[in-house]
Amino acid sequence: MYKTIGVDLGGTNVRCGVVYNGELTKLKSTSLVNKSYEKSVLNQIISLIKENFDEAIKGIGIGVPSVVDPEKGIVYDTVNIPSWKEVYLKDELEKVFNVPVVVNNDANCFALGEKYFGKAKDYKNIVGITLGTGVGAGLVINNKLYNGNNCGAGEIGMVPFKDSDYEQYCSGMYFKEIQKISAIELYKLAKEGDPKALNMFHEFGDNMSSLIKSVIYTYDPEIIVLGGSVSNAYPFFQQNMYDGLSDFGFPKSVEKVIIVVSELENAGVLGAAMLIKDSLK
Repeated sequence: MYKTIGVDLGGTNVRCGVVYNGELTKLKSTSLVNKSYEKSVLNQIISLIKENFDEAIKGIGIGVPSVVDPEKGIVYDTVNIPSWKEVYLKDELEKVFNVPVVVNNDANCFALGEKYFGKAKDYKNIVGITLGTGVGAGLVINNKLYNGNNCGAGEIGMVPFKDSDYEQYCSGMYFKEIQKISAIELYKLAKEGDPKALNMFHEFGDNMSSLIKSVIYTYDPEIIVLGGSVSNAYPFFQQNMYDGLSDFGFPKSVEKVIIVVSELENAGVLGAAMLIKDSLK
């Protein structure tokens, strides 16, 4: 197997690791210190990659929280990095390291990480959903990552729902903006058995059932893997989510689909490292 580097760029930090023979090694991370300048962020990424780079590295994959042109490796309007409006990331990194570079969306990298290293290893049609400050999703169809025409396939958070969209009702935004409490604080209260907290998670489960229905109707996957910080509260919204699937139009589809929570550490880094292998299919 190729020895590759995976990079997971977030809005506040960047992580980088080497994947070889199915193992993640040399994992390093750093906080982004100056996000107001495009070159500053780029130079931090380059410095971190250099710490892991050697002559055996065959390629670099990088996941970013933004819209991406995966063919040209251009990154647009990166979340929480205001200076990254249009960055030719593939070109910049290939100039420095002289190996192939593949750039993709961070939710796609999560799905790919689960495909190769997580609970979706034995399946070929996969939806990975990230539930954090927003909602993202990555699709693996017939064992290959599916980007869509503009790397926008799987952007289910933007699908209209109630008076807004799924991102408003199926992420941390639901608790912060509608329930006026952070998901972390609510999770603590739910673990203590607080009735109001538990009820809020039950309502969240009702919202999640609509999201899951949309995913099954649209993609009909074998497995759905939930990740992101909000997925930690799965035991508190799982029952309501499943109860809401009882009126699904194709009962056998609901019966057969597997819904699990990721237990994979560093799924983004692992998935980014596998972008090289996936691009060769």
